[in-house]
Amino acid sequence: MMNGRALVAWNLRRVRVTAGVSQERLAADAGVDRAYLGGLERQAENPTVDLLDRVAAALSVPLGELFVQPPEGAEPPQPLRGGRRKT
Repeated sequence: MMNGRALVAWNLRRVRVTAGVSQERLAADAGVDRAYLGGLERQAENPTVDLLDRVAAALSVPLGELFVQPPEGAEPPQPLRGGRRKT
């Protein structure tokens, strides 16, 4: 079982990447620094519930979605590819 910080990091990246949202865009939408958001995904930061509430709202998911246990043996979510998107 993952600790809380690892669980939030896993789910934050999973939800963000599934939605196709960059860290920069999510940080702007949630009103947090992009480097801090990256720190959350690397488990380097310890967020408050208020901050997680803002991030979840910016991702249009319930707060509980950031605390979902991944299935046993699941591969970690991969980051979005860098660079500009084709239009």
